[in-house]
Amino acid sequence: VYHVLKRMDAYPPDIFLDIHGDEELPVNFLAGAQGIPKWGKRMESLHGAFCAAYNRSNSDMQQSVGYTPVDPVKVVINTATKVIGTRFNCLASTLEMPFKDCATNPEPIRGWSPNRSRMLGASVLEPLLYIQPFLRVDESLLDFPERDAYVRPQHREFKYGKENEVLDY
Repeated sequence: VYHVLKRMDAYPPDIFLDIHGDEELPVNFLAGAQGIPKWGKRMESLHGAFCAAYNRSNSDMQQSVGYTPVDPVKVVINTATKVIGTRFNCLASTLEMPFKDCATNPEPIRGWSPNRSRMLGASVLEPLLYIQPFLRVDESLLDFPERDAYVRPQHREFKYGKENEVLDY
């Protein structure tokens, strides 16, 4: 980690994307760096536009369910997303994928699969290209359309059936 951070210090990232699987939530979502000291209108606008563009590029993505952002007073900067977002003042997100099935686009026979993971990964390129011109501009120059507005995610519980299928999306 030390050497990677040193290299990142020499070549600061404009965006950081950490990729994980979430054992609990049966949806794909982007967990942002909400609550870090550098989170403000600029990062909120970029995060909103990135999430919205990703949602448009892949039907397995959604924006409303995720980790509820922590109050800035209570935020602990202990995840890669929050550390990198703070250190480099860049858009930083964690892509979370379900382990079972995707409630927004269920496939009862196969569930979430390696192929769907690959397709989700490939479809991130379009949203990255969409926001790339804005990653380092002053927040006064950010003027995304209303469809790209930030959506504050909310954690929620899901009910599962006998076959681990989501019953209540």
